[in-house]
Amino acid sequence: MRNRIFLAGVILFALAAFAQQTNNSSSSNSASASATQSTSDREPLASPRPKDFWDGDDPNLVNLITHPFANKKYVQRQVTPIRDRINELEQLTSENSRMIKDIDTRAQQGIQVVSEKTSLADQHATDAANKAQTAQTAANQVSTRVSAAEQMVGNLDQYKGSAQTEIRFRPGQTMLSKTAKDALDEMASPLKDQRGYIIEVHGFSPGQGQVAIRNSQKMADSVVRYLVLTHNIPVYRIYVMSMGNAAATGEGKQSSGARVEVSVLKNDLVTAAQR
Repeated sequence: MRNRIFLAGVILFALAAFAQQTNNSSSSNSASASATQSTSDREPLASPRPKDFWDGDDPNLVNLITHPFANKKYVQRQVTPIRDRINELEQLTSENSRMIKDIDTRAQQGIQVVSEKTSLADQHATDAANKAQTAQTAANQVSTRVSAAEQMVGNLDQYKGSAQTEIRFRPGQTMLSKTAKDALDEMASPLKDQRGYIIEVHGFSPGQGQVAIRNSQKMADSVVRYLVLTHNIPVYRIYVMSMGNAAATGEGKQSSGARVEVSVLKNDLVTAAQR
């Protein structure tokens, strides 16, 4: 009876071992096919391929009874490849995290540098715009001043007669009489401490040619000498012309004989500026 039971157990174990080997073979074929079709650089975990039913255990009675149950060595053989692959994945994850962190740090530094350069460029642009505006304002002011100066210069020669007198001389005489000096005093006194005026002195003398011109020059020099020495009239404000026996000047004048015509011309623009 015992022999029959033992024989039945051996047959059952033999059938179980055959079924396990068949399953292992089909699993190995499926794993090989999936590994061939995978595009990953890393191969998947290989399924354990026991050499025989005992899978390295001694074929004795004790192992025959305990073999179907998971022992420590069996578990280690099954878990060790998985643990190695997990450690490898953890190492790759750590390296990827470190690389991502380095890239993020460099990106942040690059963004900061670009931001600083952008701010500096904006500041330079603002400074340039302010300087351009200041230069434009200064240019406008200069243009206004130049226009005013041009207008003033254009009006400098706009002189108008304000006073005129005629100094008479006797024939052959070049000295000023009391009446002539009084007339010159009346004309020159208001000109003290003033600017923007000129005095025209035209000398006339009867006669012919150079003799008349020389006589008219002497009479005009007497008038100029009196104005400069007595009334401190600047010489550069006096314009002298020896006319000789030329016709009389001025509106409606028919004067003749030895005489000196003295005219005061003023510039209204300069006079207004002084006020």
